[in-house]
Amino acid sequence: MKRTLWKLLLLCAVSAGLLAGCATLDERQREWIFQPSDRTWWRGEEASTGMSDVWIDFQSRETGQPVKLHGLWLAQADFDTRADAPVLLYLHGARYNVVGSAFRARRMHELGFSVLAIDYRGFGKSTAQLPSETLAYEDARAAWDWLGQQYPGRPRYIFGHSLGGAIAVELAAQVGDEAGTVVEGTFTSIPDVVSTFKWGWLPISPLITQRFEAVKRVGNIGAPLLVVHGAQDRLISPELGRRLFDAATGRKAFVLVENGSHHNTNSVGQPQYRVALAELFGLTTP
Repeated sequence: MKRTLWKLLLLCAVSAGLLAGCATLDERQREWIFQPSDRTWWRGEEASTGMSDVWIDFQSRETGQPVKLHGLWLAQADFDTRADAPVLLYLHGARYNVVGSAFRARRMHELGFSVLAIDYRGFGKSTAQLPSETLAYEDARAAWDWLGQQYPGRPRYIFGHSLGGAIAVELAAQVGDEAGTVVEGTFTSIPDVVSTFKWGWLPISPLITQRFEAVKRVGNIGAPLLVVHGAQDRLISPELGRRLFDAATGRKAFVLVENGSHHNTNSVGQPQYRVALAELFGLTTP
């Protein structure tokens, strides 16, 4: 993702002098920020074995077109016998499809959640369309509503990793029926991420169309918020995670995983996750 954000910075810097091709600039940003594909992460196929395919159909208010989202569902063994069994909507980051996030979804399953992980439009088997900030928000909301319709009365949680964390914050700010939200390795806004790079001092912020300004929305979250960040995250600075946490106004907790990177914090920080889930959400993990 870092290389693509460098491209974004360069493109915006060049476009600042041209002041033309706004539609093209927007499309390029959407391509470089999301990097939509059907690629998976190392051993993703293995991690997804045993998960069930889920299809979510809805009519897009943004485009007026029908949309089909693909997801993976992994239930707890006692899910059908526990009315209070928590369910979690997993929102992945850029570049890799939902299969590539299966290993991280399994870790959330190990923490006691039944997990639904989805692909946004443009990823994997979901509707082939260039994703955008507004479309990703719509996809997340459609998956959230589907989860509530399928499993009414269950406590529902939202989880977002990296770019998915900003989408999770937006979803949590929209809805009022979430039991809690967890974000990992996420940020305050795309302009803030760009500003942490070597040439981040360039005044290109006004040209960024896909802004993902989670810092402006996190104060509207009504349920408890857990912000997790790896201390060794070289892509998204832990300072941005802390600033996002500071902007939240409700019950919240911040967990810094000492040896966590942008990709392994979920694994390395598993013991800290267990403690935080118990203290903030009152969840006991297996």
